Amino acid sequence: MYLQHFGLREQPFSLTPDTSFFFSGSSYQEALNTLLVAARNGEGFVKIVGEVGNGKTLLCRKFLATLNQGRQPATLNGAPEQVPPASATPANETQPAPRFITAYILNPYLEPRSLLLALAEEFRVTLDKDTDQHQLLKGLTRALLECARNGQRALVCLDEAQAMPLESLEVLRLLTNLETEKRKLLQVVLFGQPELNERLRNRSIRQLRQRISFQHELKGLRRDELERYLRHRLAVAKYPGETLFGKGAVGKLYRITGGTPRLVNIIAHKALMLAFGEGRQQVSTRHIRDAAADTPEARRDWLPWALALTGVALVASLGLAWMALQ
Repeated sequence: MYLQHFGLREQPFSLTPDTSFFFSGSSYQEALNTLLVAARNGEGFVKIVGEVGNGKTLLCRKFLATLNQGRQPATLNGAPEQVPPASATPANETQPAPRFITAYILNPYLEPRSLLLALAEEFRVTLDKDTDQHQLLKGLTRALLECARNGQRALVCLDEAQAMPLESLEVLRLLTNLETEKRKLLQVVLFGQPELNERLRNRSIRQLRQRISFQHELKGLRRDELERYLRHRLAVAKYPGETLFGKGAVGKLYRITGGTPRLVNIIAHKALMLAFGEGRQQVSTRHIRDAAADTPEARRDWLPWALALTGVALVASLGLAWMALQ
């Protein structure tokens, strides 16, 4: 498509959660630091909540990739890519960072037995085909104890956790009851939309709610971060220049997306296609406007038009008043 035209090696605004495009904006770096500190301190439950499109899945994958930085990761989630910032590690920590065995469950809309089967598969627990729930729990317990004996920590991340049945959330809580004299055998990180907060208010799982020791609300990009975000993604995609987006285009892009990364990516991608179609080397405000018109979730940038119409009405009213006075 437009890659050769702009001198890019890959699409800079793909919706695939590629950790190489992770942007250390204020909310995202704070969330990553919170996750790393909580995991390395051995906390039982951690919660990350964010609106649709704010980058929870990308953050989750970045977190998993960073956990075993500098070690051979015992995980199916791929090797980490960047050293975590100094603020991610407690200043008084003298022990080497622990090794983690991780599980990632993308779709947790599972009844309790299915959830236990998914965890067993992620942690590579060998089970008979007709294993009942009791044997499932025993198998997982043995695997977690073996992990602890080997000096490893087990951690599971559940994406879209607002969709979990209450019974499955309770099973997770029971699993986190397992512990040695020093720490929990299993740590759980819940990633979800704001509906997760409503779900956790249910009285039947109040014990789980009390065990959430760290939490963070993931915000979108701030206005002053959006231009850096665009430049960052273009740089990762090997754009040879500084940026493809002028100040006016960036301002309009923020107004119609509110800084939601998914919307920013969708509209920026469409705007690049429009600029390419016209043979342009820069994305203009008009390209952003036209791309937004084709994106149902984009905010309508009505304010300038409203001000203009208000100005016309004011001039007309003054004119009529002057004529009346005459």
